[in-house]
Amino acid sequence: MKVMGLDFGSKTVGVAVSDALCLTAQPYETIVRKSENKLRQTLSRIEEIVKEQGIETIVLGLPKNMNGTEGERVEKTKEFQEMLIRRSGCSVVLWDERLTTVAAERVLMESGVRREHRKEFVDQIAAAMILQGYLDAHGRNAGENKI
Repeated sequence: MKVMGLDFGSKTVGVAVSDALCLTAQPYETIVRKSENKLRQTLSRIEEIVKEQGIETIVLGLPKNMNGTEGERVEKTKEFQEMLIRRSGCSVVLWDERLTTVAAERVLMESGVRREHRKEFVDQIAAAMILQGYLDAHGRNAGENKI
């Protein structure tokens, strides 16, 4: 069984997938949509990945403010969480994602990825960081959703 990590943004969703043992997270893809509210194709693609990869748990990044409060993005993320539960049948865990995009940008910069190419990968790297944090915190039980 595998776990999927998602970095939900206003126009993109970064996707990462764990290995079968739930030890490591690998960037998978970035789903791009034309408008913030056009989620049908995004949800459809996530459903396809769930089936292709044998996903049982989805870890969705929760964009809290730096002081721990919840803003407008958190509400949109929780609405997306409900849609994911209905469409995928998976359990969907919210996971603090503060600074993951900044860290992903830094990783890409330090790896020598040119600025114009970073946008292609930053969301899936951020999703991998969200997922890796979850996997590290939950060890071998990550795919069993024992929270």
